[in-house]
Amino acid sequence: MNLNALGDLAVYPDSLVEHEGLTYFLARDPASGEKWLGVVGDAAGFEGKPHAASGALLCSRTPANAAALRARLPWLSPVPLGLRTVAGMGDRLGLATPGHAAAARGTGVAPMFAQQSVRENVRTRRSPQQVLDDAMWGAFQAGWREPWGADADHLKETDVIAAFVEAGYSFFTVDPGDHVDGEADTDNKATLDEKIQAVPWDALDSSPEDLRGRFLGLEVPLNGITLVFDEIKLLRAAVKYGAALAHVLKLYRHLCSLMGDRPFDFEVSVDETDTPTTIHEHYYIATELQRLGVQWVSLAPRFVGRFEKGVDFIGDLDELDQDIARHVAVMQYIGGYKLSLHSGSDKFSVYPLAVRHAGKLVHLKTAGTSYLEALRVIAEVDPAFFREILGFSRNRYDDDRASYHVSARKENVPSPADVADADLPDLLDQFDARQVLHVAYGSVLDRYGRQLHAVLEQHEARYIAVLERHFARHIAPFRQA
Repeated sequence: MNLNALGDLAVYPDSLVEHEGLTYFLARDPASGEKWLGVVGDAAGFEGKPHAASGALLCSRTPANAAALRARLPWLSPVPLGLRTVAGMGDRLGLATPGHAAAARGTGVAPMFAQQSVRENVRTRRSPQQVLDDAMWGAFQAGWREPWGADADHLKETDVIAAFVEAGYSFFTVDPGDHVDGEADTDNKATLDEKIQAVPWDALDSSPEDLRGRFLGLEVPLNGITLVFDEIKLLRAAVKYGAALAHVLKLYRHLCSLMGDRPFDFEVSVDETDTPTTIHEHYYIATELQRLGVQWVSLAPRFVGRFEKGVDFIGDLDELDQDIARHVAVMQYIGGYKLSLHSGSDKFSVYPLAVRHAGKLVHLKTAGTSYLEALRVIAEVDPAFFREILGFSRNRYDDDRASYHVSARKENVPSPADVADADLPDLLDQFDARQVLHVAYGSVLDRYGRQLHAVLEQHEARYIAVLERHFARHIAPFRQA
């Protein structure tokens, strides 16, 4: 094919692929910024307009054309990643995948290019299909041909699952946190005896007597310690997580009915709760999942300390080190799944601990850090616009922080007018500013979404380079030899 015949359209060279006698590419119109899929040869199933000079059919990036391209190029469909080391790369703008791919290439770490929760989809006003398609177009642009995944993150109810299944997601994370009884950590024996009767035993195919018979007196040899269940530890675990497990089972069975014979990965997350998950509770959760026939690939416990959004770990690193070691010991004893680090972006002090104890059996999840790096680019290339976003985010912080674990104080964020242009990008490295900007993304996109996209598309190469550098730091500790 003669690329010069495309005139002003600029082909992304990594996207150019010949497959089964046909040619595919992605091209950009420098004037409008619009991107086009080009198909040379049999273009049945694609919707577009012929380009006479090149012989290509130029197609808009519609859901129908995305589906047609996936059918032709199978590596553009997400797949289950099993026990590979995985980096989840949430993208709230739909523009970050080329940068994510640049960081992941050659590392041996499998990327989860599409990763979005229902909460994030509501705030960004994107559908599961849009999120997956945006990731696919980005992977195509970057020439990515290795396995990648799509994570339907933090699913809480059955009625939201179908949209992710229909879109083609390969990984499903369920979050039963609303059913976790955190007060069980401090309840007295009488209260625990009362609460244990209210656990949904029918759903769990068990009873208090059956529970005691299976766990009391059990001695589990772990790495250097022996796990022993007494009455109080067992009651706390079952009261705290029994209803949550019943909800996990409900979600899992519903998902299985929707997926049919299609393979998928399944994760259980209890990280967004107020109290840490003990190793007794981890063992209880995992062995009950086994008994109930749930097949899962990763588990996200609630660790000690604070895994807040957009910043490094807050707490005692030595205590966290011991906590991760104990959780990994349980995981290794049971076998067959990975440790999942949620709210994992920017936790640079944590990654070496996870690798030291869990090795390759880690699933790292990041979310808003790609959005923050987008704002870094805005601060560099359009200081006036960044000031407007910063001021708006400060005003929105009290409302938008409600559903997030953050501790920033907006009064610690300087007034936009008080910061010199050259110093604006440094705010993306300041604790309070990062969190204030992080949680306001939905409101910002409602107000400034089109303008923000336009600036980033105009400076696409810069955004890719910034993301590559940022995510290389995340991935480096997990890089495979």
